[in-house]
Amino acid sequence: MQVSARLKNLQVTPRKTRLVARSVVGMSVAAAEIELSKQVRKSSEPMLKLLRSASANAEHNHGLDRGNLYVVSIQVGDGMRLKRYKPRAFGRAAQIVHRFCHVTLVVGEIVDGLNRREVKTEEAADSGAGKESESVKGPKEASLLKGGERKEAKKVLALRQETKNRQNAVKRTSYQRKSI
Repeated sequence: MQVSARLKNLQVTPRKTRLVARSVVGMSVAAAEIELSKQVRKSSEPMLKLLRSASANAEHNHGLDRGNLYVVSIQVGDGMRLKRYKPRAFGRAAQIVHRFCHVTLVVGEIVDGLNRREVKTEEAADSGAGKESESVKGPKEASLLKGGERKEAKKVLALRQETKNRQNAVKRTSYQRKSI
């Protein structure tokens, strides 16, 4: 299951925000939080808040386990633009454009259904206390994952994380324009 969170009109240019976004795609939520907290770019703090919001949405609204979440994708698009003018020589004016961006962050489960808990739906809460509450369950309940399956799930998790780390290492060396 995938859960998303959106941030609109971040007052940083999309190009600078994409540099931060590329560094955390594919990481687990905990590793991505550590990575964003150590970065010194202006967009890293709002991205950290957005990541925490997406993981909180996944936990509260869908009953997903925070330890089983990773960053699936981050999309950074153009937002509004503020246009200003600066006086130049010989009575001319030069335009200054302040660019904003919209960010959409998607987190997903590494292993489907691992440690997922039941969540009450809104209809059950509205219907009253006399009726039994309905619940939303995942495709694979946590009780079905016994000893051997948990070991396999952990192996899959470690393999995915190792693959993503290799991809991120390649991305950092090939896309970064400046040293931080």
